[in-house]
Amino acid sequence: MRRTQQDRSNSTKAQLVAVARELFATRGYQAVPADEIVRAAGVTRGALYHHYGDKQGLFRAVVEELEREITADVDAAFQRAPDLATGMVTALDVFLDACMRDDVRQISLTDAPAVLGWGVWREIEAEHGLGLLVDILTRGVEHGLLAPQPVRALAQLALAAVMEAARMIADADEPDVARAEAQQVLGTWFAALTAASR
Repeated sequence: MRRTQQDRSNSTKAQLVAVARELFATRGYQAVPADEIVRAAGVTRGALYHHYGDKQGLFRAVVEELEREITADVDAAFQRAPDLATGMVTALDVFLDACMRDDVRQISLTDAPAVLGWGVWREIEAEHGLGLLVDILTRGVEHGLLAPQPVRALAQLALAAVMEAARMIADADEPDVARAEAQQVLGTWFAALTAASR
């Protein structure tokens, strides 16, 4: 069966993102020229411009793919948990584990704020993480685990705290130590929030 133009287009885009993701993760955005990406992907430079505008547009697509994956993993961990409190703790663990990955540290936490700008990076983080946090915290309030409060404001503040923890891990000389400290502090904050509802 002949592939449609849409199939070919989707295949080209997927190949560009896959190749760029590997190169960006290994060497960082600045060290990877666009010509190397298109050669490795087996496509023309025109294909890169057609689908993504430029190397920065392709980089944004890579960042968004990573964020979708992390959000899906966090949500899956939350949904699998036996109860709401365990789900919140497990979701945090899964997110902090993701921040330890080399590709996430390099692409999402190091290069993304510099390449895309702080504002755009925060928008992407909010687009993928804020909705999930609002859902989790809303359920926490509905089930009496959290005291009634403006959930969206709480979610925005929680997202800011979690993303600062991610940046601490990315910037740390000893990521394991930074992760443990972030988990301890965020866990203490969570415990205080849940205790306040009792």
